[in-house]
Amino acid sequence: MTKQYTRRAVWTGFGAVLAAFTLVACDGGAAAQQAQQAPPTAVGVVTLATQPVTVSAELPGRTAAHLIAEVRPQITGIIQERLFDEGAEVSAGQVLYQIDPALYQAAYDSARAAHQKAQASLASLRLQAERYAELVKIDAVSRQQNDDAQAARLQAEADVAETRAALQTARINLDYTRITAPISGQVATSTYTPGALVTANQADALTTVRQLDPIYVDVTQSSAELLALRRQLAQGRLQRAGDDAVRVRLLLEDGSEYTHAGTLAFTGVAVDESTGTVRLRALFPNPDGLLMPGMYVRAQVEQGVDREGLLVPQQAVTHNPRGEAVAWVVGADNTAEQRVIEAPRAIGDQWLVSGGLAAGERVVVEGTQKLRPGAVVDPHPVGADAAAGAR
Repeated sequence: MTKQYTRRAVWTGFGAVLAAFTLVACDGGAAAQQAQQAPPTAVGVVTLATQPVTVSAELPGRTAAHLIAEVRPQITGIIQERLFDEGAEVSAGQVLYQIDPALYQAAYDSARAAHQKAQASLASLRLQAERYAELVKIDAVSRQQNDDAQAARLQAEADVAETRAALQTARINLDYTRITAPISGQVATSTYTPGALVTANQADALTTVRQLDPIYVDVTQSSAELLALRRQLAQGRLQRAGDDAVRVRLLLEDGSEYTHAGTLAFTGVAVDESTGTVRLRALFPNPDGLLMPGMYVRAQVEQGVDREGLLVPQQAVTHNPRGEAVAWVVGADNTAEQRVIEAPRAIGDQWLVSGGLAAGERVVVEGTQKLRPGAVVDPHPVGADAAAGAR
């Protein structure tokens, strides 16, 4: 009785286990079948195509005056009057300061009188020398007397030349009592007031004149970037935009774009050993005076044109744990593949790709968070590709 009951219990337990395994197997098969029947993931894609892309570099820099001149006196004297408004525009040659001219006027008058005296003496001695030159021919005067007359004439001519130079010097010093602007531009504040004593060629400037239209923008670029640019130009990967001067755009401190475009005027011929950078200088029109010397700016310098550039929207590019740029690519069989790419430069809201992608490939820009390698997707064009398809 006990043995028979035991056999029944064993067979009953075995049957329960077998039924459970059968149920699990059926459920697993149904799940696999359901997974196989799941619809593909919908993603938005763009199809890459080559196009000419203007490559530019954004470089930091500061503005500098086109011309700058410090105004200093060239004579010693007392300032009588300041003849300009501080901060105003002045023209080259405009009188800025008047120094007391009394002493210099007297010196000029004295030099002029001495010059006139020397001229009068020369006129008399010249006539005497001419007469003696004729008389010596008939032995009416001795040779010694003629020689003395000729020497006196030469001495008088030298005196006239000397007094003429003294008169010119006196005139120059008198003119220096009127201190003029050496260049046209905007004049700064005056460091001296009327009544102050100034000296010739003193260390302190009376004021400074700066020409701000046009204005320079000095920027720096690393020597490594400059070498890479020249190498790409030599290899033909980049081409010059044209025969005209290189164009430059300017971004101001507040992030706004300066309305006037400039041109690259100078590229340095030496590398700064302390920073490893090369200096570039651009020239910008400044008719409104918006740019002032010393302002921090960022210059966008056009460096060349990539005739077969590949641009990828920035939202399509992410980075893997190793820091490499990656993008999802949809193959011909609509399967997703994550690919490492080279995207060293941003152009607006897109990346300029130099490796890892080719024209004609479809890149995922929407729905990347739902993808896994080898997944079947349902791609549909977005953006410009979608608009082109609709037409």
